[in-house]
Amino acid sequence: MFAVDLHAHTRFFHGRRALGDLYDPVGFRLLAAAAGSRGLDAVATTNHDYYTPFPEPRALAALPGVDRVTPIPGIEITTTRGHVLVVGPDPPRETRPEALTPAEAVALAHDRDCAAIVAHPYRNSTVREVEDVPFDAIEVNGKHPRTREVVERLAAARDLPLVGGSDAHYPIEVGRAYTLVDADELTPEAVVDAIRDGAVEARIDRRWYHEGAQRLYRTIHGRKGWLDEVPAPTPGVGKPPGEGGA
Repeated sequence: MFAVDLHAHTRFFHGRRALGDLYDPVGFRLLAAAAGSRGLDAVATTNHDYYTPFPEPRALAALPGVDRVTPIPGIEITTTRGHVLVVGPDPPRETRPEALTPAEAVALAHDRDCAAIVAHPYRNSTVREVEDVPFDAIEVNGKHPRTREVVERLAAARDLPLVGGSDAHYPIEVGRAYTLVDADELTPEAVVDAIRDGAVEARIDRRWYHEGAQRLYRTIHGRKGWLDEVPAPTPGVGKPPGEGGA
């Protein structure tokens, strides 16, 4: 059994790709160090609309915990209806925001032997409403773990497994939500197989610093107007890119 954060970013800002390319190797070192210090075995780097391959952390400059963390390739695709996580051995190197429908993003993932996951289905997304698209899993997002109950109902209705990802943009956020992966080895291919077989379990880390961050994000997203009403007691989130979202 391996503990894997399936949704993390190597930096705290979006856009400015040239600057990001310079910063990302540093950001990944910090991400891997934080993941290792929290007992995680692997972390997926799912930057918005691009994928950068990173070497095994043990080949990087030494930081406590780095050498025990396996990088899982990934990308967070901004579709016409919201975000889709693509993780596995060969994610696309770059996608244009809002250029792909959810169905096209899933087809692209499967063509590249990757898993396609509905990201934060109740924040800035209507991907959850799309029918007849063969997603592989649905995410419990670390920024809004209070949505777990409605995400579980959604996953049950779609007969899909539940996975966890922190959606970290700062290293301190890593592991807020993560996935237990039942596999014999820790490789991108094995992670994909476990997701598709349902051999995964979403977990939430309730330590005080994660709880404080979750409250902060609820406040920030509420002020941005992203929060919608969904069945009580859990708040959902607003409209996706291209549909009036921020």
